[in-house]
Amino acid sequence: MGEDGASIPDEEWERFLREAEAGAQGAPEEPSARARMVARRLREEPGRPEGWRTHQPARRRRGKGWYAIGLLVAVGLLVVALDPGRAVGWFGGGGGGGGGESAPLAAESQRPDQPPATEAAAQLPTVEQPFRGSPAARWGDGTAGIGLPAARATGWMSEEQVAQALDRTRDFLAASSLDPGVLRGERPRKAIALINPHQQDVQDYLATAFRAPSRENDPRLLFSRFEKSKVRLVGNVVKTRGRITYREGKRGAVEVTTDVTYVYPVVRAAGKSDEVARTIARREVVMSWDDPAKVVIEPGTFSLVSYKADTTNGGCDAFTGYFTPEFNAERATGSGDGPEVDPYDRSKSMDSRMREAGEAGCGTATRS
Repeated sequence: MGEDGASIPDEEWERFLREAEAGAQGAPEEPSARARMVARRLREEPGRPEGWRTHQPARRRRGKGWYAIGLLVAVGLLVVALDPGRAVGWFGGGGGGGGGESAPLAAESQRPDQPPATEAAAQLPTVEQPFRGSPAARWGDGTAGIGLPAARATGWMSEEQVAQALDRTRDFLAASSLDPGVLRGERPRKAIALINPHQQDVQDYLATAFRAPSRENDPRLLFSRFEKSKVRLVGNVVKTRGRITYREGKRGAVEVTTDVTYVYPVVRAAGKSDEVARTIARREVVMSWDDPAKVVIEPGTFSLVSYKADTTNGGCDAFTGYFTPEFNAERATGSGDGPEVDPYDRSKSMDSRMREAGEAGCGTATRS
């Protein structure tokens, strides 16, 4: 794909698309934007049953050790072909990664059965060791912390195509959550270019989210962005832990699910502050790689099925379009009115985390 993410450089993908189109039994279906509209109507009509794709972001207020949980759902049927250009490192000044506290963990291949240990939690992070006292000290750097399964022929795709889909899915995660420019607050143009323009409800969300961010249209649900005039990221490493899985979806599509936790250490942008705070974001993004014989697509784009986000110290009820981490002097006394949550605990599914949060206000993070 070119620098703007507008074309597919892979001749193999083009061949398969041409063959699929030639073998179509009927006209491909237009991607549907109806599901998101139905979800909104269900939320607005009291007493109606809630479907699995109709979750509403919970209201959050400021508290001590904040985490905010949000979910926004969009449904379509398109094909994915992500632009290579993985961005593992990111900008910052001074400071390294995990500080060499212990050997890195092997890639995550399945959900753990318990949270990580807390013995080192009392150790405060420093500019030189921004992940000190955190389980993330042993996590992978950038996309190295995101586990990939073995590829096998699935749905309409061959083994080789599935392997390519998995690699490019991981590339999308880098473009949305690890790219240096995006982390500095720039618009994530490369990542947005990968979402099919025919998925109109998603395109409307994206246009609104960056122009007028709100609870309903919050870009942080998909993208990691900081306001560079307020905070500066420390070092050149984002720690990650997570995995990518896949299965056959509707109409023979390959449905890929990503579940990744990202840890971002920051200091204040002004002055020479050396207090390190950490923003922790966990996202579950589901995308569909569809058969072009059955769905109207644009080359080089993918279908966004659903996305969920759970953020600690990213700004509670602060819908600015940026993560807004707070430091000790800025934190309100007392605790949040939501449940206590360990942001490093990956033993619970995102659905379980969302159910626990319910409609509570800001919860209390047990560690950062």
